[in-house]
Amino acid sequence: MLNQFARGPPPGQLVVMTTPAATQPVPPSPAPPDPPAAGTRRSRLLHPDPVIRRLAWLTLVNAFGNGLFMTVGVLFFTRALHFSAAGVGLGLTLAGLCGVLASMPGGRAADRWGTKPVLMALVIAEGAGMACYGLVHSFPVFVLLACLVTAVDRASSAVRNTLYAQALPKQARVEGRAYLRAVTNVAIGAGASLAALALQADSRQAYVTAILVDAATFAAVAVMLPSIPIPPAAGRAPAPVAAGTGRAGEPPRPRSALRDLPFLVVTVLNSVLTLQFGVIEVGMPLWLVQSTHAPRVLVAPLLIVNTVLVVLLQVRATRGTGELRAAAVAFRRGALLVAACCLVAATAHGLAATAACLVLLAAAVLQSLGEVLSQAGGWALSYALAREEAMGAYQGLFNAGSAAAMMLGPGLVTVTALDHGLAGWALLAALFAVAGAAMPFAVRWTERRHAPGV
Repeated sequence: MLNQFARGPPPGQLVVMTTPAATQPVPPSPAPPDPPAAGTRRSRLLHPDPVIRRLAWLTLVNAFGNGLFMTVGVLFFTRALHFSAAGVGLGLTLAGLCGVLASMPGGRAADRWGTKPVLMALVIAEGAGMACYGLVHSFPVFVLLACLVTAVDRASSAVRNTLYAQALPKQARVEGRAYLRAVTNVAIGAGASLAALALQADSRQAYVTAILVDAATFAAVAVMLPSIPIPPAAGRAPAPVAAGTGRAGEPPRPRSALRDLPFLVVTVLNSVLTLQFGVIEVGMPLWLVQSTHAPRVLVAPLLIVNTVLVVLLQVRATRGTGELRAAAVAFRRGALLVAACCLVAATAHGLAATAACLVLLAAAVLQSLGEVLSQAGGWALSYALAREEAMGAYQGLFNAGSAAAMMLGPGLVTVTALDHGLAGWALLAALFAVAGAAMPFAVRWTERRHAPGV
């Protein structure tokens, strides 16, 4: 579906066919040769839309740095700075809470002062914060810096989602974002692979070097950001709108995203599905190690299966999500697949090693398929149900819900599936299934309340 962004003749342009004015018939021209296979392969890797290509390069650089830090960060805090694992966990939890609280202010700032200026400031601030990790020597300073960096990161995520909405036409937003997510997964994997050098060295200098490379990627992103074109009307801060006003013949809209009850419900349901990342990243690896006979080495293949399937299928999963109800159905299907993943993973307990491996790999496939569908549906709804003049605030709210789920997910999976076994996995499956089943009803309620995207 990548070729949807290819440009055809301008609307209204006539294609005139001429015939030679000669008395002799003109022999037919030979058929042009088939394009080389190398060009075909290249076209599949590079997106045909120039704006998405620029966003992809920006995403590639930033996600590569994130892959570095995600791999070495915790080990740097525990092995180089000698903080306890419990202390690091507490600090990162507090930082996650700060990230949740910062999402909406970041989006509102983009609405007020413009997306690119705000994102530029946040990117520079986050890069500086990353570089400061190398200067940390005390636990209170670590906690303070982690809170600041995470708050800036979550705010910039909300602004970045707003940038996608402004830089891309409505019909290209979801598929473009899916392409960027595939790029993100590839880049994080590359960064994690390079971080293996720092892990092998296992020294403060090696860890700090990796973190400084991550900080440098933010500087590179700041240099690349001005090249992203935004239509003038989209880049300007919107004029103030009186509370409760709307277009003629349409119901009044709330003055803020927080007062848009249907959008809040959609955000909560999407947040429930975001808990699935706690399942694949924490729940299944720990379940494999603690409660099954599968070899520990299988943890890496589980995550690799997820990464590869997301890269291959995320863009394809956006097909048909252009309409609200179709997006809600895609979200529901994804939720049911994630629920099935939980039930299948639970059955690995007590099986022989080979059988447990096959069952857990099947669960990882189900989760990955559910992830790409639920993410595609959620993105489509987050853009279609938001007010264009307050896109930053709406994306900030939606991002805050996801950030809260990412923060709470590991703990919730631990106290359900890991502590209570089959009953806990069944509870998680029911939670995902109910959230998915509720989404089409929430969307129909939204359609009755007000026209979407106004």
